[in-house]
Amino acid sequence: MRPYFLILFISLLTTAKAICGDQDTLPKPLIPNKIADKYIPAQYQDIGGLLGYRLGVNLEKRLLKIDSAILLSGFRHRPGSQTWIGEHVGKFLFSASKTYSYMHDARIKHLMDDMVQKYIVCQMPDGYLGTYLEKDRWTDWDVWAHKYAIIGLLNYYSVTGYRPALTTATKAADLVCNTFGEGKRDLMLAGDHVGLAPGSILEPMIDLYRYTGKQKYLDFARYILRAYEQPTGPKLISQLEKYNDVTKVGDAKAYEMVSCFLGILKYYKLTGENKYLTLMQNAWKDISQNRLYITGTASDHEVFKQTGVFKAENEDNMGEGCVTVTWIQFNLQLLQITGDVKYAAELERSVYNHLFAAENPQTGCVSYYTALQGGKPYRCDQGFSCCLSSIPRGISLIPEMMGGNISNAFTILFYENGIANISLKANDGTNVDLKITERTKFPLNGEVNFRIVPSAEKEFSMNFRVPEWSTNFVVKVGGDSYTNTTSGIIGISRKWKKDDLVIVTFDTPLQILSGGISYPNQVAFKKGPQILAIDQGLNNKISNLNEVIYTHSTELAVNNDTLPADWDWKQAYQLPVKINNVPQNVILVPFSEAGQKGNNIEVWVHQ
Repeated sequence: MRPYFLILFISLLTTAKAICGDQDTLPKPLIPNKIADKYIPAQYQDIGGLLGYRLGVNLEKRLLKIDSAILLSGFRHRPGSQTWIGEHVGKFLFSASKTYSYMHDARIKHLMDDMVQKYIVCQMPDGYLGTYLEKDRWTDWDVWAHKYAIIGLLNYYSVTGYRPALTTATKAADLVCNTFGEGKRDLMLAGDHVGLAPGSILEPMIDLYRYTGKQKYLDFARYILRAYEQPTGPKLISQLEKYNDVTKVGDAKAYEMVSCFLGILKYYKLTGENKYLTLMQNAWKDISQNRLYITGTASDHEVFKQTGVFKAENEDNMGEGCVTVTWIQFNLQLLQITGDVKYAAELERSVYNHLFAAENPQTGCVSYYTALQGGKPYRCDQGFSCCLSSIPRGISLIPEMMGGNISNAFTILFYENGIANISLKANDGTNVDLKITERTKFPLNGEVNFRIVPSAEKEFSMNFRVPEWSTNFVVKVGGDSYTNTTSGIIGISRKWKKDDLVIVTFDTPLQILSGGISYPNQVAFKKGPQILAIDQGLNNKISNLNEVIYTHSTELAVNNDTLPADWDWKQAYQLPVKINNVPQNVILVPFSEAGQKGNNIEVWVHQ
């Protein structure tokens, strides 16, 4: 090899290694949290079934279709065409990084590498990484976009070790810190929704402090907490302390508020200041009990509404996709902090229903709002809707939700196909590495087989979450049977050996849900974690879905033959109803799959 070719080859190899990172030496935060996570996700691979199918759709039909020129256009030609166009690169890098860490797909790696290289050179000499002209800086959504810039670059850095990504993030954060604070510009006035939007930059400031150890980021985080309570701020802390009601905070804007909650939880983990965890748990309780749709989302016209009001038509602009995703992130953080499986139940509800419903499995297009009644207004543009960039973020987090170490027991949270790898402490105090292979047809039926392969025969514990939607939940291993408990967990401690087989069985009876004050004398159908819906395209003999009358039958029968050949996820049921007082069968499919061909759907049915 000629010398100059050898020099070029070494240079390219060095650059590739810098961008790709060494899995054994990927960067870790320099500053540990005072509050250690009680839930540590296992490393999952080969996720199958419905979750694996949707992870594949998200990669192939959404993320790999991203055009970096569109996402970078606002940086290359300031000002951007929209005031929030600057958020999309950071959101993409979050999704791509999470997806790559699970799938290790070279195509998504190449795409995000290319994006980062082009993104970094768009940064101004003073650290500015927005899409505004200098005279308009720090108005509207400028701080908000910097938040996502830092989040995206940090996630990319965490899976590649590429140092310039961290440097770019710190330069942007330094500019924010130098611009806002006591005696400087008021952060709460630098964006919309009574400071909730700019105040959500709390989250990446905590992350940057942990990765760099630079005190100024922690100081700025504490400034943000104080600024929430300024006359110009949303009174986030004091209003929650007083009312435990999220509608009393700022202007009740759901997406931005829960984005602030994510930063508050990270601040709690870092400092151990317990009042913040209590505050967030109370906010979670209010949302889950009073503001949450049956499909695991919130918001009507993007705000939290009064207790029990769940209007669900297209004109109600319900279930903003960004709210669904931040609600998922909020529950995932609370699960990590507490190890309480009630948060896993909410993750399951959101993922199997509203998250998947917002992304068309045939096209990868995304709906900004996803109504329960009417059509799903899917859109395919890449960089001009916050929700089109957010829904892939939620899907990319699925491998972190399925199961992991809780209180030194491997805990199954989602019942789905996959292979999990994790290390635990055995009962004798030594380490044991586990490989658990999970095989099932769930949610098509209620049997799940687990093959356990420990690195050595050891006594240790495994936990199995008992979902609230299940009945007759039984775990069998080695001739022993374990049945349902009131705690929501079945724990098994025994000496495990290679290829031990665990068989979990449960029933998923049809549940009938009341329409409450928004849909009186109407019901919805739930089987397992899934809300079901009538898709008019599968019931073309019904001219008006409002004519369907539920007659209290629970004779739900599988009828996959009614699905079109190109309907990839084969799950359909028939249920006896009356239409114009004539007994007929209606076809139901999961709400997440309904409406993918542009047909109207209906979740709430008259009775």
